[in-house]
Order: sequence, then structure tokens, then C-alpha cells
Amino acid sequence: FVRQLFRQLRFRPVIESGPTPSRSLMSSMLPVLTAADFASDQDVRWCPGCGDYSILAQMKKMVPSLGVPKEKMVFVSGIGCSSRFPYYMDTYGMHSIHGRAPAFATGLKNTRPELTIFVITGDGDALSIGGNHLLHCIRRNVDLNIVMFNNSIYGLTKGQYSPTSPQGKVTKSTPMGSLDFPLNPLSVALGAEATFVARSIDFHTKHLGETLHRAAMHRGTSFVEVYQNCNVFNDGAWDYATDKNVRDDNVLVLEHGKPMIFGKNRDHGIRLNGLLPEVVQLGAEVSPDDLLVHDETAPSPHVAFMLSRMRHPEFPEPLGVLRAVQRPTYEAQVKAQLDQAVAKSGPGNLQQLFDSGETWEVGA
Repeated sequence: FVRQLFRQLRFRPVIESGPTPSRSLMSSMLPVLTAADFASDQDVRWCPGCGDYSILAQMKKMVPSLGVPKEKMVFVSGIGCSSRFPYYMDTYGMHSIHGRAPAFATGLKNTRPELTIFVITGDGDALSIGGNHLLHCIRRNVDLNIVMFNNSIYGLTKGQYSPTSPQGKVTKSTPMGSLDFPLNPLSVALGAEATFVARSIDFHTKHLGETLHRAAMHRGTSFVEVYQNCNVFNDGAWDYATDKNVRDDNVLVLEHGKPMIFGKNRDHGIRLNGLLPEVVQLGAEVSPDDLLVHDETAPSPHVAFMLSRMRHPEFPEPLGVLRAVQRPTYEAQVKAQLDQAVAKSGPGNLQQLFDSGETWEVGA
């Protein structure tokens, strides 16, 4: 902690005096960082084979490319296996309380808007007890990067069903099968007017790293769902999307401006039939020109929402960026209101405020 504090104080005269320098200028003033620089001295304690290791590794590889000093980066988590993440990153971190990571991160971003903040959460932490906080963070468009590990189970508490567990899932808390209809995280985010929505898989390391980078570069709330395997309590939940023998037929890798083609032989695609998607086979009667072209920047979220609803086995499940649009960020608007209030009424005096209005003294 003392070492980190010293580094923060050392950089403060350069970074915080005068106008905020550009990211490229900040990068030129700092030593080149590597993945090893972001590895903390804490032993990583997840179950052997857990998908969390892959996400951690790709995050460490990605963050040096942002050009942000470690002292200006914060990882905030709630409760769950994923929420150990801040201990394993050599940055500032905050292990908060169950479901409240978005609220903690929102307060931090509003008071320290220059920080780059990641919210690390799980399907239970984010969508059950934390569902309300997640929704309001997304709709406000706070400049945060939310990474939600989805293993469709409660792992830390030993295998109860979660908000994303499929109907009929037999667990310790649902011995006769879950009756709940599962939440669709991407649909929930889009319903809250998210400006950046994406999905990746722990097993697809290159794709995961690129997706995390896209999210970090976005200005506003980015929401990334990562399919993550819990090999102890829900092993194989995503085999259809990771097994090399079948995955190409079961996932649709989205590319902006390109037709939606998938399949091991790249011979299938997604076409609109009226307002509904359908799977078609490319050939003499169907060409790539007949397929739906992905537009992640479309002002309306309708097509992105349709993509979020495409589920295996009826459809291939989309991977990549579903939506990436721009809207003013929450903290920028808060600052604008504060500046307007100060310009109109002056900086104010807290003691005068305490002493004003209906005040009285209580005698002996």
C-alpha cells in the first residue's frame, strides 16, 4: 500500500496539474508496462481449471495497452469467486459488498473521473442481489467497464442455482429442478439502454482479450458477459461453444460491417424473415448479400436485442460487440451541473449553510 501511495504521489504533479493530458501524452511520460507489472504478490486461489484464470490472464495482457498508470486504475468487485479479482491485480482495488460493486464504482467515478475503473462481478452477484444497482449504473451511462463472469451457478457458496441457470437445473437448492426462467444478461443490459454490450468466452483467449480492449476504450458503461466454466459445480455448461468439434456451428462471431456468416465450413448465415432471424445455408439460392449485415453502431437497439435472444440450439450464439454507441456520460453531466451551480451562486460555504435558515439555540 505504501509503495502504491508513493507512486500515486510521484505522478500527481505531472498528471493533475493544469489541463488533463491526453492518453497518448500520459503514455509517453510513463515506463512501458507489461502483463507482469499488473500481477500482484497474492496467491491466486481459484479451483484448478477454473475459467477465471483465463479472464485474469487476458486482463493482465490487455491493460498495458491502455496507457494508463497503475495508480489511475481501480478494480471494484462484489462477492463471489470472480470478486477475488482485485487482489490479483497490482492496481488499486475495492472488494465491496454483495451486489453493490456498481454503486461503489459510480461514487468513485463521480469523485475521481480521471480514473479507469473496472467492475468485476458474476451472474449471481450482478443479476440477483445486485440487479437493481446494475440496471441503474447502465442506464446512467457511467464511464465504467463491467465484466460479468457467467457460469450459470453459484460457485462460491457451493453450487446453488443462479439467475442464469436454465429451467430444470438440478442443484443443491433446486433438487427437483429450477422453476425459474433464466435471465438473459445481454437482453437485460440492452433493455437498460446500454451503450456498449458484448459477449466473449474464457476459452477463446484472443477474442476475449480483444473484447476487453474494445470495452475499455469505450466512453460510457461497457457491459461484457464472459461465458466462464465452473469445472466443479457446473462443468461443461458452455461445451457447445468451446468444443472444437462443434463450436463453429454453434457460435456467430460478429464483425462490424460484415454479413453474419458462421459454421465450420462458413456455409451458414443469419437472414431476416420479416422481423425474425432465420438460419440459412449458403449456396445457389442464398448468397452473402442476402444475409443480415452487422451494425454495432445502429442508433436503435432492436437488432442488437434480437441477437441477444438467439440461443443454442435453435441459433448460433453471438460473440463479440452487439452494440457500441455514444451518449453523454453520467459523471460528465454531473460535473456540468456543478459548474453551472458554482457559476450562478459561487462556490458556497458549508459553515454558512449550517448556520442559515431556521436555527435555534437550546438553553441550559
